[in-house]
Amino acid sequence: MSPVAAPETVEGSDLMSELGAIPPIPVAPPRGRSVLGPLQEPLFRTLWIAAVVSYTGTWMQNVGAGWLMTSLTMSPLMVGLVQATGSIAVFLVGLPAGAIADVVDRRKLLLFTQTWMVVAAVGLGVLTIAGKVTPSLLLLFTLLMGFGAVLNDPAWQAITPEIVSHHNFAAGIALNSAGFNVARAIGPALGGLVIAAAGSGIAFLLNALSFFGVIYFLYQWKRKPGRTSLRLGHMFLAMFEGFRHLRTSSPMKSVLVRSAVFSISAGALPALLPLLAHPFGSQGYGLLLGFFGLGALMGATGLAYFRRRLSADALVSLATALFAFATFAAGRWQTFAVLSVIMLIAGVAWIQILASLNVSAQTMSPGHMRARAISMYLLVLQGGLAGGAALWGEIAERVGMGRSLSYAAIGLAVGMLATFWFRLGSVETHPNALAMN
Repeated sequence: MSPVAAPETVEGSDLMSELGAIPPIPVAPPRGRSVLGPLQEPLFRTLWIAAVVSYTGTWMQNVGAGWLMTSLTMSPLMVGLVQATGSIAVFLVGLPAGAIADVVDRRKLLLFTQTWMVVAAVGLGVLTIAGKVTPSLLLLFTLLMGFGAVLNDPAWQAITPEIVSHHNFAAGIALNSAGFNVARAIGPALGGLVIAAAGSGIAFLLNALSFFGVIYFLYQWKRKPGRTSLRLGHMFLAMFEGFRHLRTSSPMKSVLVRSAVFSISAGALPALLPLLAHPFGSQGYGLLLGFFGLGALMGATGLAYFRRRLSADALVSLATALFAFATFAAGRWQTFAVLSVIMLIAGVAWIQILASLNVSAQTMSPGHMRARAISMYLLVLQGGLAGGAALWGEIAERVGMGRSLSYAAIGLAVGMLATFWFRLGSVETHPNALAMN
């Protein structure tokens, strides 16, 4: 592809990590526009293909890390910490990441973060193959991958409108979501096969290899110059403006509260899934994650239909109830066939909730503030998932997985009460939100 300058459009969305990954927002393209229209644009098409490959590698990495920990220890707390550690970076650099993405050249920032994750994945892969990995080292490298992902996310989510023309913007977001969820469906199953055949170390190295398509795209991309100041004062000023926006924005407060009450209890199922899947081997674990991804893909496909018929509050409440049922059922019925159905249901609910929260977070903020709004949303959501993973792992250590998942399901149900005090906004209630600059 011959790189071309990106059209100047509004800001938008894209990438993630672990079962708590933040998918691109599934948005229906405007009537009369083809959902495949963005693939006719060379810039978008090249990045889309590279991103799907990278997403697939990330899911292989997730399966490998979760499964490797179960081979090192069967402690529910340590297994839960695999997910928790990957998200701890959100607390440390989540807010600065959004501010940095709004004041530096995003292309250069993304090249740095992608390279960082390549080095971390290679290091973990080499140590695993050499048989030198301990639970502590696995958590350390998971944390390093988490740092890269957190620094990457706000900038990555903000470049979508720079690589697709304005009239294909909504369709481009829909295609990003489809690509993410296709990878979520095939990546875990492929990872399970790779682990069974060659071990987790090879899965980690394949993940490192998967980043190179995106890195090549970013290297070739002739992005229009933007703000490129990384002075400490500028970053702190940008963070202060983000906090001021949060303090004065009731819709953003609602998004963050709803994200927090959901994520803390929702962290139980992904955290304990490696232990639930252990009797079925790495292939079984990968397939269960694959069923979750397939459910997410199905949910993303039907999201536009549900959003036309239900308010954001009603959709999130119904999906939360469905996810609570799946969490409870996973602790009670643990045959492979039943767990497969449960994970399919959980995937459908998961994408409805996260996409609705993500849409509200992004459309409630002006364009120049969007990366900072994303970083605050990611801080609360991934931080809640991390805290929840550690919490429910500790509870499972004391009372068993079944009761831990039951308590988490109750927590999800109780958290639905927040709907009465914290209402979500949506694209429909703010029709000009995507055009704000």
